[in-house]
Amino acid sequence: MLDLLVHAAEVAHGGEHAEPTAFGFLTPAMTIAIAMLVVIAIMLRAGVPGMIARGLDSQIDAIRKQLDEAAKLRAEAEELKASYAKKMAAADGEIAELKASAEKQAEEIVAKAKADAAGLVQRRKKMAQDKIAAAEREAVEQLRAKAATAAAAASRALIAEQHGADADRKLADEIISGL
Repeated sequence: MLDLLVHAAEVAHGGEHAEPTAFGFLTPAMTIAIAMLVVIAIMLRAGVPGMIARGLDSQIDAIRKQLDEAAKLRAEAEELKASYAKKMAAADGEIAELKASAEKQAEEIVAKAKADAAGLVQRRKKMAQDKIAAAEREAVEQLRAKAATAAAAASRALIAEQHGADADRKLADEIISGL
C-alpha cells in the first residue's frame, strides 16, 4: 500500500495526469455547459420566462398603483396644507382686527377714565370750595354774633354807666316828641 501512495505522490508532483472525458470527447466543462443548455431549454419549454415576466408585470402594476395612490395622497396633503394656510392667514387677519379693536377700546377706556377723573377732581374741588365757603360764612356769622353780643354788653355797660334817670327821661321825651 505504501507503494501506491508513493506512486500517487510522484504523479501529483511531477507526473502528468490525464483529464477524464465522457464518450472520449466530452470534458467536464462541456458536460456542465450541455447540462445548463438542457435546463435552460426545459425552462423555456415550460414557460418560465413568461411566468417571470407576468410576475414582474404584476409587481410593476402594484408599484404603479402605489405610486398613483401616493401621488393622490400628496395632492390631498397639498390641498389640506393650502386650506390650512388660508385658514391661518384668515386667523391672522382676525387677530389683527381683534388687536386693533382691543387697542381702540383700551384708548377709549383710558380717555373716559381721564375725563371721569378730571370731572371727579373738579367735583371734589367744588365740594371743598363749598365747604370752605360754608365754614367761612359760619365763622363770619359766629364772629358777628359774638361782636353783636359784645357790643350789646358794652353798650349796656356804657348806658348804665353814663345814663341816669334824668337822661332816660330826656331820651324818652325826645322819642315821644319825634313820634
